Amino acid sequence: MSSNTRLQLDMHPLRESLYEEMHSRPFQVIPSPARISHLSVVCSEQQKAEQFNHLQRLCEMLGGDVPAADCPCFQQQFGQLQVRREKHLEFVSYTFIWLGGNHRSPFTETAISQLPIGWLEQMCGEVIAALHMTVEDVREVGEPTIPEVKSYFDEMRLVGSQPSQGAAQIWTSFQMHNDGFGRFLIYNREMSDSQVGRLVQRLLEIESYRHMSLMSLPLARSISPQLQQMDQQLAELTQVMSDEQSEGIGGCDERLLLGRLTHLASRVEAYRARSTFRFNATNAYQDLVMSRLVDLREDEVSGHLTLNEFISRRMVPAVRTCQSTAERLEDLSRRIDRVSDMLRTQVELSIQGQNQELLSSMDRRSQIQLMMQHTVEGLSVAAISYYTIGLVKIFIGVLYDQGLQIDKSLSLGISMPLVIIAVALITRRIHSKFSKLAADPADKN
Repeated sequence: MSSNTRLQLDMHPLRESLYEEMHSRPFQVIPSPARISHLSVVCSEQQKAEQFNHLQRLCEMLGGDVPAADCPCFQQQFGQLQVRREKHLEFVSYTFIWLGGNHRSPFTETAISQLPIGWLEQMCGEVIAALHMTVEDVREVGEPTIPEVKSYFDEMRLVGSQPSQGAAQIWTSFQMHNDGFGRFLIYNREMSDSQVGRLVQRLLEIESYRHMSLMSLPLARSISPQLQQMDQQLAELTQVMSDEQSEGIGGCDERLLLGRLTHLASRVEAYRARSTFRFNATNAYQDLVMSRLVDLREDEVSGHLTLNEFISRRMVPAVRTCQSTAERLEDLSRRIDRVSDMLRTQVELSIQGQNQELLSSMDRRSQIQLMMQHTVEGLSVAAISYYTIGLVKIFIGVLYDQGLQIDKSLSLGISMPLVIIAVALITRRIHSKFSKLAADPADKN
């Protein structure tokens, strides 16, 4: 049997796409020298669709093949200009690589200067990260001095390192320049084009993910004062409940306290709805940044801070601020739930006490009603007996008028106790039957 024969097995429907996923974002191959411009644009799903249409127009303007369908990673070469577009969960990144330019002036000419006029300005979305990167080959132009490098960054304080055991040298300032872009300068000493591509990709991802990670910091700073205020309000409510219980009085208005707690809980949940995704995204982006920094394998350059040292020094505290705010939100939510449970328990106990008093009152009233019922029963026996004796008297009179020789007074006197006894027995029997029905509703006979 030939080894090329495909096995007739049931394949999982996702198997092929999972293979393709490993190759959906390939590393670039970037020769030295090169000019690179990178943009990370935060946008909605609708804006991503509009950006794809905008990308199609760019391909038409540059005279290249127009993509028919959107994909996670688009890459195409247009002469000396290479265009790469990557879709992420919250943003879309554009990388423009130009293999020309003046090698003596790293940032005078940039890759975006090769784009059609007006195309970039018409892109929808909000730019969160933007930088220019220049890759030089020191084997051709020689390695400049540090003062010369500093002049390329407008005399700003430099951050530099030597990745991959000194195979290259990286310089940046982590600041925006007068054109609104950041700057990275890479001097390639002995890296291959593939290694340069991987290095550039890691640096671009570090810069994009770093900005995305810090997006939650302003939110955390705006929420923190409100959390302090709500924490104080919760402490005051808890103290009111504690004082009322320790004094053994029920003077506090439980409904008012419960209403205030409910208002606090709604505010906390509103803040959680606004911040949970952002804070979780911050943690995820930080992990990506730190892993990319580890991949650089940096060495120090002339006493300058490395990228890892600089980013860790500023980014880690910012991320921990966001984490602390998220933990305070969760803790405040749990404490409000506990206080609400205690207050509801107190309200339920109060209601049970009121119900007990109501039942006791009803029991006393039922006893009074029973006594009144017995009194009414005695009166009803007398009344019924009175009217029954009246009927008996009429009946005796009728018999006497018909010629029956009887003593009307004697007959009436004899019938009176008999009537009273009969009425009393019948009334008691009826009362016993109703009492039995009340004790056993299932017995209706």
